[in-house]
Amino acid sequence: MKTQYNNKELSQELVEFINTSPSAFHSIKTISEILEKNGYKELFEGEKWELQGGQGYYVTRNNSSVIAFVMPEGEITGFNIAASHSDYPCFKLKDNCELSSSDFVRINTEKYGGMICATWLDRPLSVAGRIVVRTENGIESRLVDVDRDILMIPNVAVHMNRNVNDGFKFNPAVDTVPLYSCKKGETGIIDTVAKWAGVEKEDILGTDLFVYNRNKGIVWGENDEFVSSRGLDDLQCAFANLKGLLGAKPSTAVPVMACFDNEEVGSSTKQGAASTFLFDTLRRIVLTKDAETFRRLLASSFLLSCDNAHAVHPNHPEYSDSLNKVKVNGGVVIKFNASQRYTTDSVSESIVKLLCKRNDIPVQMYANRSDIAGGSTLGGIATTRVSINSADVGLAQYAMHSCYETAGSEDTACLVELSRVFFETPIIAKENNKYTV
Repeated sequence: MKTQYNNKELSQELVEFINTSPSAFHSIKTISEILEKNGYKELFEGEKWELQGGQGYYVTRNNSSVIAFVMPEGEITGFNIAASHSDYPCFKLKDNCELSSSDFVRINTEKYGGMICATWLDRPLSVAGRIVVRTENGIESRLVDVDRDILMIPNVAVHMNRNVNDGFKFNPAVDTVPLYSCKKGETGIIDTVAKWAGVEKEDILGTDLFVYNRNKGIVWGENDEFVSSRGLDDLQCAFANLKGLLGAKPSTAVPVMACFDNEEVGSSTKQGAASTFLFDTLRRIVLTKDAETFRRLLASSFLLSCDNAHAVHPNHPEYSDSLNKVKVNGGVVIKFNASQRYTTDSVSESIVKLLCKRNDIPVQMYANRSDIAGGSTLGGIATTRVSINSADVGLAQYAMHSCYETAGSEDTACLVELSRVFFETPIIAKENNKYTV
């Protein structure tokens, strides 16, 4: 596949995108700032929308989900939606979060999503997220990133835990509690958060703070063929969708990039894929049209549910299906599941394959080994709220849900290209189950 992108440079850009996104709130801030720099205007759900043809817009919900789109200048034939998610598995701080003793101070956390716990040990960690502060007129949300190494979860020495290499079950209330200080002092972690946020501790009324891995992303390998970072699942897809949106030419289909929060915990929040956020936004884009016309537009709409897939592991190829297995740097992955954990069917598969073949984008097919249950993603949830054709796609990676994941440096460009051509291509539903693509 020939693209305008240098794979190493694009991977470095991806790494920088993730480095500025230690929490879902920061991911959406980063995306919003990039959109603003490219001429997109912010909309607010509580205000009236006055949309103009040819203009790009974006709207956020909860500061942790965003939907961006470009209004066509003429006829609208449908919506082409690419969706990803902004969150990743980590630890969330509880409100009363300091566990103090005479010897040290630890931080009281709980698991957010299904992480590989062992990967979080013996790494420099910090906290980032959102705080809500008291103001003269009420309350105000502010983002905060404590940009220094302040936490670590130390392992127990093998001399004391002889079974650590024989399979160990982690208790999140005991084994993965981060260490903050040797002794309790006047400065606690919320004091540190307040300092970095530039507010008084007494003015903090609420927090949504998460532990994140401080190790920066890297491009590595003999031929720079790998990229490793926290949050590749799913910020690699969010980044690719964003790049594709910004590079797409105008179309009669409205290009819509959605990045939802809370996918890792089921999406059932006001800002998740199970919320009304997508439906509300699509309806307001064509609010001047009647309900009948809106339903007809949905019939000619399509959702790319973008979330990464499990690559064949170099040390454990037996975990992959014998035929439907994928590899890093093998191109875009189309995902299938008979139990409908993925939304791809024969119609949506064919549409994605057609777009890939037309544009020389490498594509590979993924299915779980039949006796190993896989995870689900946001496509099947979003389409229960907005019933349209959908395919689940993504990129191959290793160590999904580790605090430091690995993918192929050549693959990001493949999803950027698919996103771009998808946004540019109207998919019109015809009679007798025919589609013009």
